Parts: sequence; C-alpha cells; structure tokens
Amino acid sequence: MAVDLVVSNCTVVTETGRIPDAGVAVEDGTIVAVGRPDRLPAADRRFDADGKLLVPGVVDAHIHNREPGLEYKEDWESATRAAAAGGVTSVVGMPNTDPIVDRPDRLELKLDRGDRSAHVDFGSFVVITSENLGEIPALADAGAVGFKIFLGSTVGDVPAPTDGEILEAMEAVRETGKRLGFHEENGEIIDHYTRRFREAGRNRPIDHSHSRPVIAEREAVERMTTFAEETGASIHMFHVSSGSAAAAVARGKDRGVDVTAETCPHYLWFSEEVIERKGNVARIQPPIRDAEQRRRLWEVGIDGGAIDSIATDHAPHTAEEKGAAEPFGDTWEAAAGFVGLETEVPVMLTFVAEGRLSLEEWVRRHSVEPARIWGLYPQKGSLRIGTDADFTIVDPDHEWTLDASDLHSKHPVTPFEGETFTGKATATVVRGEVVYADGEVRGDPGYGRRLPVARSGDDQ
Repeated sequence: MAVDLVVSNCTVVTETGRIPDAGVAVEDGTIVAVGRPDRLPAADRRFDADGKLLVPGVVDAHIHNREPGLEYKEDWESATRAAAAGGVTSVVGMPNTDPIVDRPDRLELKLDRGDRSAHVDFGSFVVITSENLGEIPALADAGAVGFKIFLGSTVGDVPAPTDGEILEAMEAVRETGKRLGFHEENGEIIDHYTRRFREAGRNRPIDHSHSRPVIAEREAVERMTTFAEETGASIHMFHVSSGSAAAAVARGKDRGVDVTAETCPHYLWFSEEVIERKGNVARIQPPIRDAEQRRRLWEVGIDGGAIDSIATDHAPHTAEEKGAAEPFGDTWEAAAGFVGLETEVPVMLTFVAEGRLSLEEWVRRHSVEPARIWGLYPQKGSLRIGTDADFTIVDPDHEWTLDASDLHSKHPVTPFEGETFTGKATATVVRGEVVYADGEVRGDPGYGRRLPVARSGDDQ
C-alpha cells in the first residue's frame, strides 16, 4: 500500500540528533515513518531533497500580517507567501491591526481572512486592554493562540492596562491554561525621553534608539516576572533585545517563574552601528542595541539559556513610511519595524556555519520551543509519528547575498539588504504538501489552516 508522499535523500535533524541518508513518509498530511530509505514505504509521490537537511517545520510565533485593516502594508496572503519562501510552516499574527483583535468576533474576522488566503498554517494572538478583561475566557475559547499586553508605545498605539489590571489579567489567563506575552518596555520611561529628545531637536535615527533605553526593557521584564511570581501565571517576553533583559528573564526562571522568552535574528546579527549605516530602515521597537548588549544577549540569552525561542517580529511598512528614500531624515516621522520572514532561517544557519550554535540547538529554538511555548507541540515543531507533516528543507552551505527585491512581502524594506549569508531554505512542506521549492511558491492561497489551538479546559 503506497503512502501519499516520501521525502527522501536528506539528513533528518531534530533537537536530539541527526539521521543521515534518511527520509520521511507522509499519509493524509501526517508523518507515518521516519528513517532509512529501505525502511520507508512506497509512495504515490516522491520529493528528492537533493542531499539537504530536513528539520521540523519552522514556527514563527511573532509576525505582523497587518490584516484586517492595514492590508496596504501586508496581508495574510503576502505574509504567508513570504513565510513559505523562507522555510516557515506556521505563523502567529499579532493583534494590533485595525480593528485591534480584542473580542471574539474580531478574532474570528482575522482568522476567517486567513482561511481564505494563507499559504501556511496560521493563528493569532489577542490583545488585553483595560476594556476587555472580562472577555479573556471567551477569547481563549474562540481560538486565540495566546494573549498579549503592550506595555510601551508601539505601532497602533494600543494603550497599556494599569498594573492592577495586569494582575487581574494574569489571574484570568492562568485559568484558561494559556500564556500571556508582553511587549516589555516601560512606557513612562520611553514617553519621557521621547518628549525630551524631541524638545531638544534630537531627531536622528540613533536618537530614537536612545529614547528607548535598556532600562525600559529590563524594568518591564522584572516587573512582569514579579507579577507572574505572585499570580502563578505563565508569561512570555517577546523580542528580547538586550543582554540586560535576558539576564532579568534568567533571574525569573531561577526563582521558578514560568517565564519564556524569544529574541529576533536582527538583535543577534546587528549592533546599533547598523543604525548609523542604514538609518530609519533599521528603526524597530525595541531598538537594536550596542555591541556590548548584543554580546551579553548571546552570552546570557543563547549560551546561558535564558532565551527559549527565535521569532522575527516581521513588521512590514511601505518604503515611504520607513523613510527609505531619506533614511537619515526625521526619525520621529518614520515607522518602526521591517520584514523578516525570509531572512530568519538564513541568519540562524549562518550562525550555525560560524559555530555559534549547533544545528540541533537551532532546531530546538526555531521549531520545537515556539510550538511548545504556545501549546502547539507536538502537532507542530516535531517529527513524531502521527503529527503534521511540516518540514523545512535547507541547504546549510549555500552562500548568497540578499537582494530585497527578491522578497515576497508587499514592502520588502529591510536592513538585511546586501547582507551575505551561509544557508538557505530550499523547500517548505506543510501537512504533506510542497508549498515552496525550486525558488517558487506553489499551490493556491487558502491552503493554510488554523493552528490546532487547545480551548480553555482542554488538557494542555
């Protein structure tokens, strides 16, 4: 009896090791066998991986797909097209859209748009504000992957709840069995320095970075881990940018707080000198830090284990909004954020090639842990029998230089333009279907499915 698909001629890599000269068999979108070629069944279709590496599908649990309401920047179709081309098999969208995703009907609107047009599997976070604390159980039941609170000013200007409301929210989220994530910057500190800098006429791109000092990030991590210690909530720190904040996460873990954290490839790759070179194109919140903070982020976050996962904070804006034509113009008028779905795998593989981390560690942080943190594991992020047949196939030796015009997002403005990498995704398989290969995104929009999210009360 033939199965639907066998991917062969590859080295299978998981977080625990490697199987050379191996393959994976797929039936009805799920994995039915992993092993040597002579032990795999016959297949209706075969995909030759050409000697490359096959890893569990990469999960990016932090993207801004901009739909609904801001589709001129990006939408589910273009974001997930970029994901497929970048080797990413599952994405989770952020809730600061228009309208913000703060009620069950708005979550359903966002997910319904994905049903129609996504190329890879997808889900969404929901935002907690002062106005929707009573909606937390219903939002969990409506299919939210997790919850998010914006502590500092960011795109969309979503207001932060008060500290008392955050404590109440943690207690409510704890009861759903889900995790609450934070944009962890102290808004009062940021607002103070932004006002001071603007009054003083300080308007260069580096001034934006310095208006959001490391202490704003560190304090927010310390405060939220203290709140979680008190309430017993499971929390997550999005886009940790500094070694100081990573150390604060580590202290929370040492105290037994259920706190997880992610960082982004740009914080590991760049230091703030990129802002001096590329100006507002590299503007992001929290900002890219100085070389010493990047060194400590590697030391404490990656080598020391404070950082659990990798995500991009993929955040498209038009070239005009980014000030790309005049990148050293008034920084307060430029948008914060840039695309990342097609550079995250190459960046991390380059670190592997440089010996900064092993293939297994990359797989753990980019596939396994994002899925585990957000309750998607092992259906996502693993190569277990019976789970979704999501694979990222990569060439770890391919050297290339990025031309941003080749990217698939609507507005591919990125500071990674012109950077040289070692490693690239060559094929992407989602539930047994090849959605990217030979340099082309395959299949029709709408193939992607909603992520398999547990409802409150389900076994977590």
